[in-house]
Amino acid sequence: MSELVLVINAGSSSIKFSLFETSAADPIVLFKGQMEGLYVEPKFSAKDAADNKVANETLPSDAPKNHDYALRYMLNWLESRIEGRSIAVIGHRVVHGGTTYSKPELVTPEVIAGLEALIPLAPLHEPHNITPIRVLEELLPNVPQVTCFDTAFHTTQPELNQLFALPYEFSQKEGIRRYGFHGLSYEYIASVLPEIDTRAAEGRTVVAHLGNGSSMAGLLGGRCQLTTMGFTALDGLPMGTRCGRIDAGVVLHLMNHLKMDAKQIETLLYKESGLLGLSGFSSDMRDLENSDSPRAKLAVEYFASSVVREAASLAAAIGGMDALVFTAGIGENDANTRKAVCHQLRWLGVELDEAANAVRSSEPRRISLADSKIAVYVIPTNEELMIARQALACIA
Repeated sequence: MSELVLVINAGSSSIKFSLFETSAADPIVLFKGQMEGLYVEPKFSAKDAADNKVANETLPSDAPKNHDYALRYMLNWLESRIEGRSIAVIGHRVVHGGTTYSKPELVTPEVIAGLEALIPLAPLHEPHNITPIRVLEELLPNVPQVTCFDTAFHTTQPELNQLFALPYEFSQKEGIRRYGFHGLSYEYIASVLPEIDTRAAEGRTVVAHLGNGSSMAGLLGGRCQLTTMGFTALDGLPMGTRCGRIDAGVVLHLMNHLKMDAKQIETLLYKESGLLGLSGFSSDMRDLENSDSPRAKLAVEYFASSVVREAASLAAAIGGMDALVFTAGIGENDANTRKAVCHQLRWLGVELDEAANAVRSSEPRRISLADSKIAVYVIPTNEELMIARQALACIA
C-alpha cells in the first residue's frame, strides 16, 4: 500500500495543507485545502484530486481559534478519508533557513532550536512555521517531520550577490545579507525545465514568480545566481501590499521627520504599500485591470515596469538570457502583465506569440514565437509537490 505525505504551509492566520500518495514515480495529490481566518473566524475548506470541493465549513463559534485546534481539526478530517492508511512523513514549508540550513532537515530538538534562533531574521513568519511542528510532534509523535526552506535554493548565489555594502562583519556576525525567498517555487521550476527546454535548463534562465508576493531569480544551469528579494521578503519587486525596493533613507525620513515608530513603519511597508498603496483600493491585479481609475493604471504599469527592470538586471548578472519563465498567480494567469513585460523586452530579443499568450491553461506552455531569441514560457509552480519530494528524499 502506498505511503502518504502530508505537507503543511502555516502562516499567521492560515494553515494550508496537501496530502499526497506515493504509488507513482512522483507523489500524487489526494486532497488539498486550508484553514483560514485563524484567531478571528476560522473556516475550513478542501478539494480532492479532481479539484472538486469536498469541504467548506465554518468552525463552531465556541471552538478555539488557534493553530493547535486548527491542526487537530484538519487531522481528524483527513483521517476520516484515508481509509486506515497512515502518514509516513510530514513536510513543512519554513520561510527562513539563514546561513545554517541549505537543504531539507529531519526535525530534531537541535533543528527546532536552530529555527528558534532564526526568528529575529523572519519574525513575521518563522514562529508560525515552528508552531505546527510542535503541535504535530504531540499529535503524531511517531511520524517523522522534515523542514523545507524557502531560502535554501538561493544559497548557491556567489558571495558577491549575497552581500550588502555594509561593514563586512555585519554579514559574518549578524547574518545581515541577501537570502532570497520563494526558493521552493524556483526549485520546482528548475526540476521540470529539462523536460520542457534543455537549452534553458542548462543555460541562462530568468524566472518571474509573480503573485501577491513577487520575486525573480536568475538561474545558470538550474542554480540560482541572483534573486530580487534580499534580507527579507520585502525587497525587490512591488507586491500586493509590500513596497518592494525602497531607498533606506525613506525609512529614516519616516522615523525622523514623520515620527513613525517601528511598528507603524512595518505596517506601512508590509501591509499598506505595493499595488494597494499605489492604487488606493485593491491589491488584486484583476481588480486593477478592470478599473478605470488612473491610479489603478499607474499601479499596473509600475508593476510591469519593475519586472522588466529586474529581468534586464538578472540577465546582466547571468551573462544573457536563453529563456524567461512566468509562474505563480499573476505570472500564470495574467496575460496582460505578461504581454506588457514581453513587449518592453523586445530590445533584448523577446518576441511574444500573442495568440499563445492569450490561451488559458494549467499546463506548461511556450508563449514566444518560434524565431524569438529568448524562449518565453508559462510554467505553473508546485511548491507543495516540491516539499513532498524533499520530505520523502530526506527520510529515504
